[in-house]
Order: sequence, then structure tokens, then C-alpha cells
Amino acid sequence: MVDYLVVGLGLAGISFCETLEQNNKNFKVITDESQASSIVAGGLYNPIVLKRFTLAWNAKEQLEIAMLFYKFLEEKLQVQLDYKIPVLRRFTSVEEQNMWFEALDKPNLNCFLSSKIRQNKNEEIDAAFGYGEVLSTGRIDTIKLVTTYKKYLQNKNALEEESFVFSELKITDKTVLYKGIEAKRIIFTTGFGLKKNPYFSYLPLNGTKGELLTIKAPDLKEPNVIKSSVFIIPIGDDLYRVGATYNRDDKTSKVTTNAKRELLKKLDTFIKCTYEVVNQKAGIRPTVIDRKPLIGEHPKHKNVYILNGLGSRGVMVGPYAAKLLYNSIENKTALTKEVDIKRFIKKYTTSLQQWHHNE
Repeated sequence: MVDYLVVGLGLAGISFCETLEQNNKNFKVITDESQASSIVAGGLYNPIVLKRFTLAWNAKEQLEIAMLFYKFLEEKLQVQLDYKIPVLRRFTSVEEQNMWFEALDKPNLNCFLSSKIRQNKNEEIDAAFGYGEVLSTGRIDTIKLVTTYKKYLQNKNALEEESFVFSELKITDKTVLYKGIEAKRIIFTTGFGLKKNPYFSYLPLNGTKGELLTIKAPDLKEPNVIKSSVFIIPIGDDLYRVGATYNRDDKTSKVTTNAKRELLKKLDTFIKCTYEVVNQKAGIRPTVIDRKPLIGEHPKHKNVYILNGLGSRGVMVGPYAAKLLYNSIENKTALTKEVDIKRFIKKYTTSLQQWHHNE
């Protein structure tokens, strides 16, 4: 018997598995890679909401936990995952500069915002009003993270690569059984795949499609992340990620011409050099109606749990949310109302009533 059966191996799944490892718990993972949001993510960690110059939800605590988490993983997996890189917010007017300085006066923001306007020195970028620099930022290579952690679990014989079949899951008072695997508890970390999960499909996971481009721009020579109407993220070899779109209606992972056209139109408003689009990817971000994670215990089955809804800041939220879930299970630490799935208990009751009615 293992302590945990974890279903899914994106940012949420890896964060929880590694939390288990660091606490000497054994586990098995089942994944089919059907949800690609972690693979196509830009991977930025940035504590500031740059549209409004406000601090992201619990950003300071999340950042502290995440930085220790990824540093530990780098040493363990012997790979570089964390690339420290400034994020520069391009100003489009004097008014935006003034808003930046107003934000600097707020005690919880001044440690993350530079007090000096960075002047643009790149002739291939139109940034006449300069930039505001966000501090304590960087990029996690999410592709390398997922692939190396997957290989690590394969070597431990802790990974089953297959689609999860819910009809094969048997839940008792003390254990869960799945195709010969017996575990004390099961955790679902499947991102937008939650919509097909009969135990948690009542939860309001909306899902927001995001598309990213990769461009090759040999003349750009920009070492920083630039945030304007889109992000430009340097990834080496004259390659840059450009994104991302937000589409609440399309729930497929197929790339679209409209998204490409939208991103390039925005990019062309401030980039002067020529470039070539070399790749385009799409994924569904697991977003929740109140923009908080989905963490907690199933209302009926006390050994069935969920860790989901990390949204667009998954690299920061993942390790933090995994720690919350682990402490709630093993140390009986109460989850706060803002993340506990109990906040949607009325939706569960309604869903149950509809199911009985349909029977």
C-alpha cells in the first residue's frame, strides 16, 4: 500500500508529489498528459499584477515558498529550472509613470517595484516613456520541469502513463483501490481535466484558453522580459515567447489563426525589427470563478482530495497550494475559506439533487 495515489503531473501534481517526498511519504502517479497547460505556460513568476500595479494574491508568501521549492528541485534533479530575469513594464504615457510611483508608496508593493524608471536602450523596441522594473522575478522552465520530473518518477517506478478510468476506482472507508494499486488517499491534480471527473465536476472550474507564439528575432537582442500589450520572454538563441491570449469560450487545445493574428498585431505596436514565427502552442488554464485555487476534501469521500485551479500564476501558486493541502491532510491544519472547496458546497448539493432527480 502507498500513502497517496496522485492523478496528474502538471504543476499541481509535481508540487504535491515533491511535497510528499520531502515529508517521506510514498506515492504512485497516474498521468496521460492530456492537459498541456503546464507545458505551454510562459513560466514567469511575477508578484505584481501589471495591468493595475497591485500585488497578486498572497504573492509574498507564495514567492518565498516557490523559490525554496525550485532551488531544492534543481539540486535534486541536477538541472537548471529557475532563470532570474527582470520584468520590465513598458509605459505608454506619463500617466502610467505616475501610477507606478503611486504604487511605490504602498508598503506591500515597494519591495517589488524599482523606484527608478528604466530608459529604453534597445533601438528595436518603441518605448519612449521607458519602463518600470519589477523585482524578484524570473522564469521557470516548465517543459524541463515536467520532463525531468517525469523521468525521475519513471526511474523510481512510481509512474503509470495511462488515462485514468474512473469506473476502475473503488473507494472504501480506509483506502482507495485502482487497478491493483492500494492507497490511503487519492489526489486529483488534472487541471482542466477536472471537467470529466465525476467526484469534482460540480466545482466551477471555467478554464481559459491561452495561446503562445515562439518567434526568432536575431536583431532584437533583448535580455529582459518586456510586458506591454503582450509579454515578450527571451528563452535563448534569439528565440522569444510571445503571449498570451485569454479565451473563455474555446475549450480545445488547438492553435488558432485568430490568436496568432491577435498576438502579432499587439507585438507589432512596439517591436520594430523583423522576426519569424517558429512555433505556436495552446492550452487550457485551470481558472476558477473567484480566481483562487481549488483545494480540499471531497464532501462525501474523506480520502478523496483535489488540488487544482492554479490559474495563470501556477509556478508561484503550485508549491504554496500543495503545502496547504498537505498540512490540511497530515497536520489537520484548517484550510482558509478562500481556497477550501467547501466554499462551493451549495454547488455540490445542487449537483447531487440533479443527479438523483435524473435517476
